[in-house]
Amino acid sequence: MQKFVINKFDSNQSLFKYIKKVLKNAPLSFVYRIFRKKDCKVNGKRESDKYILHENDEVLLYITDEQYKEFTEEKALSANDQISQYIIYEDENILVVNKPRGMLVQGDGSRDVSLDVLVNEYLLYKGKIGNFLSAPCHRIDRNTSGIVVFAKSIEVTQEMTKLIKEHKDLNKTYLTLVKGETKEKGEISAPLIKNEKLNKVFVGKVEEGAKESKTLYERMYTNGEVSLLKVRLLTGRSHQIRVHMAYINNPVVGDQKYGDFSFNKEFESRYGFKNQFLHASELTFKNLQGSLKYLSGKSIVAPLPEDEEKILRSIEGE
Repeated sequence: MQKFVINKFDSNQSLFKYIKKVLKNAPLSFVYRIFRKKDCKVNGKRESDKYILHENDEVLLYITDEQYKEFTEEKALSANDQISQYIIYEDENILVVNKPRGMLVQGDGSRDVSLDVLVNEYLLYKGKIGNFLSAPCHRIDRNTSGIVVFAKSIEVTQEMTKLIKEHKDLNKTYLTLVKGETKEKGEISAPLIKNEKLNKVFVGKVEEGAKESKTLYERMYTNGEVSLLKVRLLTGRSHQIRVHMAYINNPVVGDQKYGDFSFNKEFESRYGFKNQFLHASELTFKNLQGSLKYLSGKSIVAPLPEDEEKILRSIEGE
């Protein structure tokens, strides 16, 4: 049996997320089994994996010492600067990466973890900082390129994660190419709900479990056939931009889940591009407080991938 007392930095997260973090080398199947077999208690009671932890909660984990050692033992990391080609900003608290399209931010335990996982490359680049294993503050889809922020301490992780989640003192901007001609400016307000089995998001009703979702967009260019948009999220739901753009009949070009498949094939044959055209392009910090106050007023920009930049030049030259 293993015993843990929750501190203020580990509070306000789900029990599942905490156990997954503690047993960092364990496959997801093992973590799921812990809850399926009810091998975890909080303050003497068996709680579900969705239980939200509080400071001073006592967590008991019924696994052997051998299992605990296996799933927490530090892996040997050799020096590697593979990620340095993607770094666009770094200071003592954060590191910002322009993630290439096709790279996972973090492994999900369902596949062999290799160097096409951004977290692995970061760990190889920086390794362990103090007693904290550096972590991404958010994720973007594997097939979306652009900005991902890493924090170098627990405090900064919580602070940055809160900023990104609340969308108040930080603007997160995307560039996307969509089918058709949009309005010059618009706001899309459509509640979203995720079907976990299908791994797909749908527009739904709040009373049926959908969450309020808002997206702002501004048209940068159009030729009638496609439009280049600057998009800002007011909420941060899974697949939000892709679902909202499909909802107004201007799906993201190349989107294989929510897009116009016949249009995508035509676009691919013309430009040789079969990926979703979506890029997390800019972070702008507003009036911050705390340890990140020095970032107030700063903008960090991630350039578009070369192939997308080339396509835009081609379209605008037609």
